Amino acid sequence: MQPKQTRSAYEGLERSCQEAAAGWIASTGRVDGVELFSAWFAGEAYQGHRHDTYAIGLTDSGVQVFDYRGAALASTPGQVVVLYPDETHNGRAGTDDGFGYRILYVEPALLAEAVRAIRGRPCPLPFVKDAVSTNATLARSIERAFRGPLESLAIDSLIVELATGLIAGEYGGATPPPSRRVDERAVERARQYLDAQRTRVVRSTELESITGLTRYDICRQFRIRLGTSPHRYLVMRRLELARERIHQNRPLVDVALDAGFADQAHFTRVFKSAFGLTPARYRALRRAAGDASSRQRPVKGAGVAT
Repeated sequence: MQPKQTRSAYEGLERSCQEAAAGWIASTGRVDGVELFSAWFAGEAYQGHRHDTYAIGLTDSGVQVFDYRGAALASTPGQVVVLYPDETHNGRAGTDDGFGYRILYVEPALLAEAVRAIRGRPCPLPFVKDAVSTNATLARSIERAFRGPLESLAIDSLIVELATGLIAGEYGGATPPPSRRVDERAVERARQYLDAQRTRVVRSTELESITGLTRYDICRQFRIRLGTSPHRYLVMRRLELARERIHQNRPLVDVALDAGFADQAHFTRVFKSAFGLTPARYRALRRAAGDASSRQRPVKGAGVAT
């Protein structure tokens, strides 16, 4: 019997979940070639199947056991699992406590383009020999992907990070030197454009249009030239605008909209991640500093007691 090939994790799990409902699954669905999927299972999770995407996951709890390329493998919390496209695998809990994980399903064409940008030439898709590892780059990438929304520039950064981690996994951590070529004029055009568009979310196609580079070349070269990704750079410019609005005593819900955030809750999460304070706490501390300054300021015309 041939294993079922799927594009969505839901399809691969449908039959198994009907037979044994001891678990849960959640997914973003496919967004620009990337799907974020999380799950928890007790007992058998899913039967043999295969995806036409990379599957790059992080075990969060318990012991995840699966058969892959003729071997039974186990992954424990903090370990990364990488499954090459079109490879048959299954899944089950290694203990009675069950297991939980988060996983990214990524279209291979995106990673192939990112690898080309990193290496400076077309290369085969990276094949990670050790399907279970402690690949720190991939672990960080998965954590970041699940912390924020799948915005266009954020996906670009994610794909480049994943490609970097996969290359490192293929070469056992000793990665070949990446291309250091930078089109400084193109990067500067991208930076100026992001500065001018700090009230909204910018899409990858916009930067491609004004620079003439692919989105992954932009991401790679932007980081080399400016030390951060286009997505992170734009987020910080939007937060700068938000702080200016807070200093003007604008209501926080209006501040969030002015800076292009979907709602106040999203704005609060991003602001706290960047500054370690919620916008409300930041505003309160600013006001407290102003009140303290007013109390310490000498009263005009007051004499000195003798």
